[in-house]
Amino acid sequence: MTAFGDGFIRVCLPSLGADQFDHEDPSESRQQSSFFNWYTFGISSGGFIGLIFIVWLENYKGWDIGLGVCAILILLGLLVVAAGIPFYRNQVPEGSPLTRILQVLVVAFRNRKLELPKKLEEAQESCTRGRTCSVDALSQTNSLKFLDKACINRGENGAWSVCSATMVEETKIVLRMLPLFVSSMIGYISNVILFTFTVQQGGMTNTRLGKIHVSPATLFIIPTTFQLVMLAVYDQFLVPFLRRRTGYVGGVTHLQRIGIGFASMLLASIIAAIVEKKRKEALVQMSLFWLAPQFFLLGVADVTSFTGLLEFFNSEAPRGMKSIATALFWCELGLASLMATLLVEIVNSATRHGHKGGWLEGTTLNSSHLDLFYWVLAVLGFLSFFNYLYWAKKYVYQHNPRIVETSADQDSL
Repeated sequence: MTAFGDGFIRVCLPSLGADQFDHEDPSESRQQSSFFNWYTFGISSGGFIGLIFIVWLENYKGWDIGLGVCAILILLGLLVVAAGIPFYRNQVPEGSPLTRILQVLVVAFRNRKLELPKKLEEAQESCTRGRTCSVDALSQTNSLKFLDKACINRGENGAWSVCSATMVEETKIVLRMLPLFVSSMIGYISNVILFTFTVQQGGMTNTRLGKIHVSPATLFIIPTTFQLVMLAVYDQFLVPFLRRRTGYVGGVTHLQRIGIGFASMLLASIIAAIVEKKRKEALVQMSLFWLAPQFFLLGVADVTSFTGLLEFFNSEAPRGMKSIATALFWCELGLASLMATLLVEIVNSATRHGHKGGWLEGTTLNSSHLDLFYWVLAVLGFLSFFNYLYWAKKYVYQHNPRIVETSADQDSL
């Protein structure tokens, strides 16, 4: 039930919020970019409160009290969202976007042996006559030309016989994002593993900050605090400064912002490997402060790559496919977590010799080889970073990321 409800909320909320802004209006376009920063800030704030207040309730007042408070907070959040229903800009969907994509692929495959005419206006007109194929009309592009065959009218009527140019362009947009989806998913593997093992590293260090003892369960507060501070600074100070310098709505393009996050993950992996080796060699227990650099870089990665990916998928998707694009983002994170688990299993299997366990199969981190595993992670991060750069440079934006659109040409990274 938790996964069911969480899945609906995560997919719908960013799309609903982004729909309240018109990306064609320069002022609202800037507000939309800021919305994703504050949306991520809200997620981090909820995690921060949960790690302090809810964990305290569950430890000292009981799980029933803690879960009961969670239920009340969820209900209050639902009432707040519902109170705004009369004021929302509601983009009513027209049919299933997945069905439209499948229709284009099926019709293009059926017409694969037909000659593509120079002009497809007749087919497009006959498709759109008497029904609306999409929320917005999209201009025809020259990429993925084989899909244009879905617009060829063979004299048959019906959605599975001929498609409009808008339906074809919607499908092209989704397919053009797939290489970035895959490369970003591979790049995010490092983030998942680093968060998990950095907290375990923290549990092996001296967690006393003066007179305060930080329990291992609340170590996630450290990267979350970095995220909260950096998101506020980034949105209020860094974005306006970069916007004046570059002319981009968000200060930098979405793909540049994501790339900064992946570079931060790579650097965090290298630092984590060095710190872990020093921790194992230390004669006295290392202070928790030694983990601050990698916690900081993980915070930078979330501020840049997490928010950047969310905004990228939402802003580049056609109006009728916003929720699907947001779902792609969350699927990417889920698949990255699954691949991270697979990577740990592969490394353990490859480094297991006889009765000697793998690098990560020791009873504690002191008897494991987490530092060596971090170097493997750094190599993977290095390769995935340059793989991401390759696809990012080839990508052409659907919407110009600059504040003022001076030409019809779209900017790449």
